[in-house]
Amino acid sequence: MKKKRTLSAVAAASLTAISLSVPAAAAAETPDAASYVSIRETAVRLGAEVSWDPNQRSVTVTKEGTKLVLTIGRSTAVLNGKTVPAGGTVRITGQQAMAPAALLSAALGGTESAEGPSEAADNADLFLQALRVGNGAEAAKVMSPALQQALPAQTLSGLWKNYESVYGQVSSVGGKQESDNAVHHNVAYTLQTAAVPLQITLRLNADRLVDDLNIGPVSAGGYRPPAYDHPEAYTEREVRIGEGEWALPGTLTLPVGQGPFPAVVLVHGSGPNDRDTSIGGAKPFRDLAAGLAAKGIAVLRYDKVTFEHTFKIAANPKLTVKEETVDDALSAVKLLTQTPGVDPARIYVAGHSQGGYAMPLIVDADANAGRNIAGTILLSGPSSSFIDVVVEQQAELVSRVKQLGQDPAPYEQQAAVWTQAAKLLDDPQYSVSHLPESFPIPPAYWWYDKKDYKPAELAKTQSGPMLVLQGENDWQVPMHEFEQWKDALKGRADVEYKSFPKVNHLLAEYDGLSTGSEYAQPSNVTPAIIDTIASWIGKQK
Repeated sequence: MKKKRTLSAVAAASLTAISLSVPAAAAAETPDAASYVSIRETAVRLGAEVSWDPNQRSVTVTKEGTKLVLTIGRSTAVLNGKTVPAGGTVRITGQQAMAPAALLSAALGGTESAEGPSEAADNADLFLQALRVGNGAEAAKVMSPALQQALPAQTLSGLWKNYESVYGQVSSVGGKQESDNAVHHNVAYTLQTAAVPLQITLRLNADRLVDDLNIGPVSAGGYRPPAYDHPEAYTEREVRIGEGEWALPGTLTLPVGQGPFPAVVLVHGSGPNDRDTSIGGAKPFRDLAAGLAAKGIAVLRYDKVTFEHTFKIAANPKLTVKEETVDDALSAVKLLTQTPGVDPARIYVAGHSQGGYAMPLIVDADANAGRNIAGTILLSGPSSSFIDVVVEQQAELVSRVKQLGQDPAPYEQQAAVWTQAAKLLDDPQYSVSHLPESFPIPPAYWWYDKKDYKPAELAKTQSGPMLVLQGENDWQVPMHEFEQWKDALKGRADVEYKSFPKVNHLLAEYDGLSTGSEYAQPSNVTPAIIDTIASWIGKQK
């Protein structure tokens, strides 16, 4: 009889994603979950008039003496002559001007959900109510078959208590907002707990059944677009990556002009990242897309499978890097080969952190799929085994904390957990066919599947243009990993390297000694990295 996954196993897989760990100050921040809606459609529904200024790239919404001006690319708006926070960056998606629903609702006198009541909202309400009272059987009535299999009613009944044990009891529920991406209709709620505000996003399928959910603290990072973000230089549209149960929503950023353009697929680091790789006050993938598009390079970024299909993917006891990273990167490349305006002979893949770690695997898989990748870019990518770099990063973090005169005890305790995991991985009695009963960083199968894989060793056997970039102030993937790339690939003439002083793991310049605590503050990818990538792509034939 197959052993059932316990509540703690499911919750652990969802709460602590496979990751190069970050300190508590940074880990508390989660992707910006602002719900976006069409400005025109929402304004008309709320009885307002809308006008578009193509020169200023701004939308003016008026209603009964209220005037709201929203400009594409800005994270502020002008309400009755006063500048106010927009709650997110005004943008164009699918040829529609989009803005955070909460801003339009507050300015124009709407309800908590700018989308209004719907069957989806009804099912979402029913699910959330059942989840909170621990009635898994009732919640299952409005769940998709796939989620029912991933989250059995018995497990679901105790799920909410698990979150309350971490964050405390919920005192209020509000701020319900609805939005759509290329895969799901999303209904998001803000819940106030004893510790922090939580955001729970329910993902509904075409039948308006709850197909997955994502839960985490509300981000208060205050991201700001970089000075090199020029919205007039590009257009963006929502796209769908792959097909079937694991399809992912994404954004294609195309330069303004004729084309065809070279293009870059951005591959995430570890953890359940959104398409912008949002953390704290940073959105490095959004920055890269805007910066490269302004230089004539198209960019495709997408929500990671662990972000869009959080609980369904966590229920896979044999999840590997292939399902988490490699497969979707190849699906994104395939989409670009079929996209008008993109040069199919100049498609590059850039992997950040774990995305760089997986790059040799992506190259191998692409060779079997027809060789559609023209070159690869590593952004702070580990060169050694994953567990080795995690142990190395923890030692680096403890050293940096001591240099800053801070108490290293909490970090030393964290490092001890990873050291224990490394010892278990090195124990020859364990393998994918004989996993230890208890592994400190689940899921164990993920780790044992690639315990002997070293990216730089596989890359030795490959060829094709490759650019290796590294921040010199990065503690998560220290400079030692960068030097190992150079040493391992010294026999390859098709690889270029560059490191950047002050740059941390989020690809931003930081004047202090990076420990991850600065991730909570607004930051942007340094222009030097964007310039280097654009120049390198321009040199490729």
